[in-house]
Amino acid sequence: MPTKRTALTGPITLLSLGHACVDVYQGAVAALVPFFVSERSYTYAAASGIVLAVSLLSSVVQPLFGALTDKWAMPWLLPVSTLVGGSGVALAGVSGSYALTLAVVALSGIGIAAYHPESARMARTASRGSHTAMGWFSLGGNLGFATAPLLVAAVIATGGLRASPLLVVPALAGAALCVAALRAVEAVPAVPAAPRVSGTAGGGDRDGRDDWASFMKLTGAIVCRSIVFVGLSAFISLFVRQRTGGGEAAGTAALFVLYLGGAVGTVTGGKLATRHGRLPVVRWSYALTVLAVAGVVLVPGPLLYVFVALTSAGLYVPFSLHVTLAQDYLPRRVGTASGVTLGLAVSIGGVASPLIGAVADATSLRTALAPLIALPALGWFLLRTLNEPEMPDAGPRRPAATPHPPAARDTCVKSFQHDDQG
Repeated sequence: MPTKRTALTGPITLLSLGHACVDVYQGAVAALVPFFVSERSYTYAAASGIVLAVSLLSSVVQPLFGALTDKWAMPWLLPVSTLVGGSGVALAGVSGSYALTLAVVALSGIGIAAYHPESARMARTASRGSHTAMGWFSLGGNLGFATAPLLVAAVIATGGLRASPLLVVPALAGAALCVAALRAVEAVPAVPAAPRVSGTAGGGDRDGRDDWASFMKLTGAIVCRSIVFVGLSAFISLFVRQRTGGGEAAGTAALFVLYLGGAVGTVTGGKLATRHGRLPVVRWSYALTVLAVAGVVLVPGPLLYVFVALTSAGLYVPFSLHVTLAQDYLPRRVGTASGVTLGLAVSIGGVASPLIGAVADATSLRTALAPLIALPALGWFLLRTLNEPEMPDAGPRRPAATPHPPAARDTCVKSFQHDDQG
């Protein structure tokens, strides 16, 4: 195969696999909730407080790491943050102390927060503006989410929550993958992913302007998505047990389906965006999610799993598109854009989890989850007035932005587009 194709796909593959090893810990926190409830007799509100701990710290800290990576390249953060994120979750089941459990989960949240802005910046550089390549990077994280319930269930089955130190294994593998990815990115011939703007680690549009108004609308829509996703992540396992009359396996299966949709949705989103444009695909996804979440809340029995799968697709198809849109709305602050879209806007959904848990304690889980139906509609409303931003690193449209001859750049991009279509 052509050397240029290998140069593009090699780093993305390694970054995607490393991403999976990090995001398994975001999924693991929600997957541990039913075991905290059963083994430690936590209330819904107390259990959701653990989800809040990791979400709240990620919300606050991740944009700060994004701002730092706008000023300085910090590739060493990838392996270090992977180890920190995994260690926190691995220690979550060791002590019966609620305060200590919150503390170690919060430590995991800091590690996860530190990883994403720099990894997204490097992935955008390696992707050369390809929606599908960014989709593959995001796919890694979504696969990590998807495998978390299975991994947690397998580990806890060996010895209860006290077996949680075994959960550090993906972090060890992920740190090694991050080191390999960094070397692979350095070995790629220099074809800038975006023209540099003085004082930044990202790229810019034709005149380097940041469109904050559009960015804030996009962020608002992502917050709506986040509340739906985190709320369902925390409680879908328990909810499905109630609605289907199944046991732990039924709940774990539902959470797995919710996460697994990312495997199809993320890559599908990139391919659809290449054909139809990013914003139309994102808007369609939010509209689908309204109907899908309504099905999850209102439809009883095994058919509920179908709506969980549709909800997963609706939530995940726009996932990688959110990131590239944000980066293009803020071309001078790519790290900040990544930190907000992958951190603050996504993790802030965890802030709503205790409220959902408190309503569930006072009424029922079905009543507590019902308001989630309206949030994708609000997100669609925020997205409807947005315009497609320029893609500064899309390749042949901007030959002046790269020191390489246009023909060479065109060959590279066409080769990758051929792969996208395949």
